[in-house]
Amino acid sequence: MLFYVIHSAGSAMYLVFFFLLLIARKVPRTNPGCGWWALAIFLASLARLSFAWMQETDADLAKLLYSLLTLSEKLALLIGVVRFFAANINMAALCTMVFAMQLWVLSAYLLHYSATIYSSGLALFNAICLAMICWYTWRSTVVLPKFSKAAIVACSAVMALHWLIFVPVSRLLYADWRTMAFVAGTIVMMLLYTALISAVLMLFQKRLLDSESHALELAYKDPLTGLSNKRYVDSLFGKALLLANRPHQQLALYYIDLDRFKPVNDEAGHKAGDLVLKTVAERLTSAIRSTDICARLGGDEFIVVATQLENTEQANLIAEKLLSCLSGAYQVNNKTYNIGASIGISLYPEHGKTFPELLEKADQAMYAMKREGRGGYRAATSAA
Repeated sequence: MLFYVIHSAGSAMYLVFFFLLLIARKVPRTNPGCGWWALAIFLASLARLSFAWMQETDADLAKLLYSLLTLSEKLALLIGVVRFFAANINMAALCTMVFAMQLWVLSAYLLHYSATIYSSGLALFNAICLAMICWYTWRSTVVLPKFSKAAIVACSAVMALHWLIFVPVSRLLYADWRTMAFVAGTIVMMLLYTALISAVLMLFQKRLLDSESHALELAYKDPLTGLSNKRYVDSLFGKALLLANRPHQQLALYYIDLDRFKPVNDEAGHKAGDLVLKTVAERLTSAIRSTDICARLGGDEFIVVATQLENTEQANLIAEKLLSCLSGAYQVNNKTYNIGASIGISLYPEHGKTFPELLEKADQAMYAMKREGRGGYRAATSAA
């Protein structure tokens, strides 16, 4: 009775894992290995049921069905690992090996090989498949936590030793060796499939995190220049103010508008203009400090937020540095364009306490600089 209970319970647990893997397989763009593992554990469940419930009517046929289904399970399990971890393996050779093993099992059934020869061949094949699972999992380059790969490798290795050592030893030492061997094997295989499902879930998590990161990048990055955009600066401005609120620390916002940029688009086209904007972004990035923020507002307008300033004079020195890096020749399609910039500066908290306020003040100062003749910088006034 215990024998049937163990196999029925094992089959039921296998079916639970089968449905979990099947549900995971339905998720769009799921790794194809998941489907093969679902097939493998379904075959394992059928193997247990056939072995348990056909023992009384035909023990030899029960053993044959169990062996054929177990061989097919290991093939599906190994193919799943190969597909999941993108391993390089000759699938034709693998399938041929399994087919040859199935023919050997059939011949053992028809020709009545001894139990020792029959079991040894079956155990060796299972051990080889599980050893290959260890190898391809360990060698894979798929990004997973180390403990996840280690769990798959450890369970596969223990199961391989189970087939090679535990089953033969228990056969010699215990009269009811099948019950003990099946209990031990079921426990280890449940742990293995748990590790495989965990690997699938971890890939789901990684995909979600990557998608979120990509979405944030699209939301906060300017697609042309790779700089941050206004939305990003607005979201980060509160942290920048924390630095400005430190004793003897100031914050300056620089509103930058390129001079003589329109002729580039008119004469050389928008592609040439885009190349100029990319060059401007590179120059600004090289000119600012690691604690500063640089962003593109749109068109030929940029902003720089400089933090941890000691005094107003330092803010002016940064403005001069920005003007210097932006001024000069830009080579586009074998043509040279001389482009400069006009910069408006607003200081926190003198000209505003929020990002929109400081941006507006710096914008007004920049246009005042444009009216004065361009190619320079001008600080905002509290009244303007």
